[in-house]
Amino acid sequence: MVQRAHVAEGVRMSRVRALRLVVALAGLAAVGLLASSALATSSSSARSLTTLNRQVLAAINRFRTSQGLVALRDSRALDRAALAHSLEMGRRGYFGHDSADGQVFWKRIQRYYRSSNVGENLLWAAPTVSAGKAMQLWIASPPHLENLKTARWRQVGVSAVTVANAAGVYGGRRVTIITTDFGAK
Repeated sequence: MVQRAHVAEGVRMSRVRALRLVVALAGLAAVGLLASSALATSSSSARSLTTLNRQVLAAINRFRTSQGLVALRDSRALDRAALAHSLEMGRRGYFGHDSADGQVFWKRIQRYYRSSNVGENLLWAAPTVSAGKAMQLWIASPPHLENLKTARWRQVGVSAVTVANAAGVYGGRRVTIITTDFGAK
């Protein structure tokens, strides 16, 4: 079993005017994406992804506290933003911070999270990735490391999804996609 992992350049946004949020519609969009995705649906797969989400959050917080930074609180709003993006990338076969329609990442996150200070780290691996491996890859990448070490972050959302036979950039492989969205209110 060969494991491949790819990370997108870590990005951050600061001091951008907050846009009006449509939280109810965004929630419905995330549910619609989930229903139409090609995700593994077994209960054991769902449990392992939930466990991976918790492990990534714990790994981020261990790293941050080892650097003298505050631990991040899990944010349901950022979790929803991260889930919607992971699902969209898996369903549409692309990998990047911008949405499939070209919308910049921070505007996408602001549909769920009311703040102009947001950041994002992405990762995909075939077929799976551990929280430890995800952290190693992000720490080795200067833009991702900068996001992990940004002192103003107070909240984070984490979403790992598994897509069987993922199209596009994933080459029809089974992949795990992780989106971490950071925020400060």
